[in-house]
Amino acid sequence: ALVPASSRASSASAPVPSDQQPDPWTASQTVQPAALAKELTDSKASPSAKPTVVSVGPRVLYEGAHIPGALYHGPGYTAQGIDDLKHWAQSVERGSRIVLYCGCCPLERCPNLRPAFAALEEMGFTNLRVLLIPHDFRTDWIAQGFPIEKSLPQ
Repeated sequence: ALVPASSRASSASAPVPSDQQPDPWTASQTVQPAALAKELTDSKASPSAKPTVVSVGPRVLYEGAHIPGALYHGPGYTAQGIDDLKHWAQSVERGSRIVLYCGCCPLERCPNLRPAFAALEEMGFTNLRVLLIPHDFRTDWIAQGFPIEKSLPQ
């Protein structure tokens, strides 16, 4: 039976704006912060088995702190950011393991991940994942004690 929207239990998180497209990724195309941190720090894994991590958020966030070894190609909400991402991706093998992340804001409102994921998927990448950052990078990665590195502004 259908339940009227007014009688459904409300969610603890803010609703997704109606004009926002649904996530272009599936649940199997996501990774939790703890699982990614373990993948990246696993000393038994060969370097080729580790995913390439790509930050698609604002440069200032990347420079402040990012996942060690992460590349910067963003922000994903701008044409310039998507062009940079696509330019980098042209020489990357389509089956490469890639994890995209942003962390600028709660994932449900992130303007960067969805266009970046869609752009790489359209290019034929078959092993893409999104790092699930429900709140922001500081809360869901840094405060959890996962490794970071910092860049000097250019």
